[in-house]
Amino acid sequence: MTVASWIPGGVLRDYRPSPASASVVTACGAVFPDALLIAAYSGRSIMHIAEGFLPPMHAAAWTAISLPFVVVSAYRVNRLMREQPQVKLLLAASGAYAFILSALKLPSVTGSCSHATGTGLGAILFGPSVMALLGTIVLLFQALLLAHGGLTTLGANAFSMAIAGPWIAYAVFHGARRLHAPLAVSVFLAAALGDLATYMVTAGQLALAFLDPVSGFAGAAAKFVGVFALTQVPLAIIEGLLTVIVINLLTQYSRDDLNQLAFAPGGGR
Repeated sequence: MTVASWIPGGVLRDYRPSPASASVVTACGAVFPDALLIAAYSGRSIMHIAEGFLPPMHAAAWTAISLPFVVVSAYRVNRLMREQPQVKLLLAASGAYAFILSALKLPSVTGSCSHATGTGLGAILFGPSVMALLGTIVLLFQALLLAHGGLTTLGANAFSMAIAGPWIAYAVFHGARRLHAPLAVSVFLAAALGDLATYMVTAGQLALAFLDPVSGFAGAAAKFVGVFALTQVPLAIIEGLLTVIVINLLTQYSRDDLNQLAFAPGGGR
């Protein structure tokens, strides 16, 4: 069974790799032929699943799964703004950081793109429940203004980038701090692993939607993970380093705001 028979509508007939990526596609095609073609069509990146790419039932299911997290997040953000209005600027900056980083695309081996997420910063400062709403707003604006992602796939993209990634980043940060890791190391690990978690979840979402006809979910997931690892791993490292720089700047120039959030550079949050 070819890939064209298990993705929607034979859309691959329009795929044309860029000249720069054609040789790499040829080299990788023997290893990941189906995943390469799907990734090339699936949009501008594995992190943002393109409009209309997921089957309707999958898109609806991910929306239903994500919605409770976003509703709870809206309540948490509203309470935070009411109880600590002085952190509004820092909250907005966390959203802007996520918007900018996740909008910057790095060409991948398929002629498609990978990108960072930027949600680790907000997860470290405010917690993952706040980032569910913030990240979803970022994804909505990117879908409307940049054609990055889509409205039908907003729930799936929100689950990977605004929910799963921030929760992993938050858990890694606090786990590292409990083990007495330095602040910079804790922030780096949180941001980098949160980025990779988003990438892994999205690969899983695509694998669930497009099962490998021979090896099923495991085979499809391995293909999606393998195709984008070449660019996503370096991006995760870069995001980790950038987030360390931002946290260092905040501890120097916005210490009062960080204290309001109970973020203690010397002892963890």
